[in-house]
Amino acid sequence: MRSRRLVCMLALVFLIGGCGQSAGLTGESQTAPEEALSPENGTEAQGTGDGVLTVKEEEPDLHEYDFTLAFAGDINLGDDWGTMDYYREQENGIRGCIDPQLIRRMQEADLMCLNLECCLSDAGEPMAGKAYTFRGSPDHVKILEELGVDLVNLANNHVFDYGEEAFLDMLSVLKEEGLPKVGAGADAQEAQAPWYGTFDGKTVAVVSATRAEKYILTPEAGEDTPGVFRCYEMENLLNTVEEADRNADFVIAYIHWGTEYSEELEDAQTEGARALADAGADVVLGAHPHCLQGAEYYNGTPVFYSLGNYWFNEKTLDTTLLELHFYGNDEEQHLEVTPVPARQEGYYTRLLTDPQEVDAWQTHMEGMEPSGIWFDENGIAREVE
Repeated sequence: MRSRRLVCMLALVFLIGGCGQSAGLTGESQTAPEEALSPENGTEAQGTGDGVLTVKEEEPDLHEYDFTLAFAGDINLGDDWGTMDYYREQENGIRGCIDPQLIRRMQEADLMCLNLECCLSDAGEPMAGKAYTFRGSPDHVKILEELGVDLVNLANNHVFDYGEEAFLDMLSVLKEEGLPKVGAGADAQEAQAPWYGTFDGKTVAVVSATRAEKYILTPEAGEDTPGVFRCYEMENLLNTVEEADRNADFVIAYIHWGTEYSEELEDAQTEGARALADAGADVVLGAHPHCLQGAEYYNGTPVFYSLGNYWFNEKTLDTTLLELHFYGNDEEQHLEVTPVPARQEGYYTRLLTDPQEVDAWQTHMEGMEPSGIWFDENGIAREVE
């Protein structure tokens, strides 16, 4: 039984009873709840009890907490790749590559997380047997900071492209810059540990894992060996989500999965998303296919199967900056999900503002299987009933 339910732009709300302090989880390079990033750092998060379905009769103060988490898909800072060739040609650096309007929204979010699809190091050699290997200068961590990135997802199939030395070098670079990561580490304990952050007194956990390779080359973190958090078998991941659910108010699962350049979902995605939601994830997100995939609500849990390329190559592909707006109080908890329409084309990712383009983008999202969402006049993704 899940510890709480979110109201996702529905006319019905859950009145939540019971409250208790949440315990902390620790892991190397992870942030325990009591130490987490917060506008009011030091405030302990409160847990909640099970909910009872009722019709809202009056409007209480819904802004005891109010924060927005933003997530984007794949970004590639590899120096031997077209994205960074294009970057070096721009007078304004990354602002010549990603629309400044998108960057502003990234910076304004209380948490900004994206999937880093390369390693950052000057060391190592390309992994034998891989068609594409990506490595960028450690200095490119400054690009992530300029974008407003607060958390880097490393659970993917390219962070180990240049071997163990380069991978460990990247972990050191991120740590020295004070930029947290999730989904990979120097050992299994670190790789599997959730990231925690506190916002307006509410603890958020982000859990990340990967099952993206048909021919598995990226090593799984072991007891004493570095690598990523794999989830080809779901047991460890589900246990991690359940543990995060006990220690946080809201849990985001961000999984690297699916078939590249295909809108068709794999059974592992749909079955995995439902299992993650049942284990306690309040939102399930995906990356790896390099294109957007469909979305749905499963028992009230929003699932966006792939966020697509955010800034990865020259292909013309729809993408999004997904904004999760949490607000409420001890009685009512609300979540508004806004996929911001955007498009990657010619090594540039732009915000879509033309009404016809926005309408076409939303219509495309609504039409993809499992066709579980529709957009209201504010661009909020609502559940198809």
